[in-house]
Amino acid sequence: MADIDVLRDVAPGVMPAYRALVASGELYSDAAQGMAAEKLQSLWVKLRGYDPQPKAAGQNGWVGKLLRRKQVDEAGEHPNGLYLVGEVGRGKSMLMDLFFAAADVPRKRRIHFHEFMQETHKRFHKIKADPAVSDPIPPLADMIAAEAALLCFDEFQVHDIVDAMILGRLFEALFERAVVVVATSNTLPDDLFKGKPGRDAFLPFIALIKKHLDVLVLEAARDYRRERVQGLRAWYVPANRYADAALEEVFGELTAGVPAGPESLYVSGRKVVVPLAANGVAWFDFSALCGVALGPGDYLALATHFSALLIDGIPRLSPDNFDEARRFVTLVDALYEHRVKLYASAAALPDELYKSGEGAAIFERTASRLVEMQSEEYMRLPHLT
Repeated sequence: MADIDVLRDVAPGVMPAYRALVASGELYSDAAQGMAAEKLQSLWVKLRGYDPQPKAAGQNGWVGKLLRRKQVDEAGEHPNGLYLVGEVGRGKSMLMDLFFAAADVPRKRRIHFHEFMQETHKRFHKIKADPAVSDPIPPLADMIAAEAALLCFDEFQVHDIVDAMILGRLFEALFERAVVVVATSNTLPDDLFKGKPGRDAFLPFIALIKKHLDVLVLEAARDYRRERVQGLRAWYVPANRYADAALEEVFGELTAGVPAGPESLYVSGRKVVVPLAANGVAWFDFSALCGVALGPGDYLALATHFSALLIDGIPRLSPDNFDEARRFVTLVDALYEHRVKLYASAAALPDELYKSGEGAAIFERTASRLVEMQSEEYMRLPHLT
């Protein structure tokens, strides 16, 4: 979503919001985006006031206190969701955010799919530890359905065999509980988990997605995210108030005005707090990113979750702050391998950050990567999730 003020007096719904942003110049007119907005508008109409009551799990179940409410299986058919697929930067997340903001659904949730799976694993193992529970999936689905009748997933993707094995039964249970799903993805349903061991067992889940979600391919002609990246300076020296103001401008440009706030990622059962994030872009202070006990798994999660990362206040590095320097090297490696776009304010240019002492020679490769990551060629590379 672009400037929220543009939408303040606009009629409710996805299509009016989209047209207002085009009319204001916040968005370019794009036929493919317009078609997707119409599809989302149709779903918005069907979901107005949508509030199926969660299916109770019994007197002693997870949502037993909802027993007196109307059951899902009495509520009749529920509308199909939407699977919006297309290349990076075509506006999928922006359109889904317009839909989510407008959706007149009392219980709704928008979450990055990676974060949802981390949370799901944590809940699954907690439920499984209860000796009174023979199958964790029904109570897990009850819990999720009680929280949201509309689930909006950003960057739907499956890379992990453990995720693949749990998704089929979980989503079948969610659809039985009348949960409507809207998802964005860079991958067609038929290509999910393609070429991975055990994919045959994953095929019923793909069929389930295609049954309950209408698939719409967004073939926008322009890569809007890449256009926003072009011309933006990536490295600001020194790290002062002018650099802070410049990074604020970069963040606003990259997020296209989507409201930002804290986010959390769950990595191996631990929570990694992202101080400020929106529209696939995260912003950290150096000390919050490299001055705490984060490791390769945490940095990998950030690199796959976010397409752009802002870091302010990178200090000069030396043996005196070697732990921070070591973590920064690990972070840059993860960002580089996944083609994350890095914007930073620092005490010095990359080649001058770590000049002497133990670790300086190792840092030379990191400095070289930091320089390359500012190049136009690197900025044109697609993000790898």
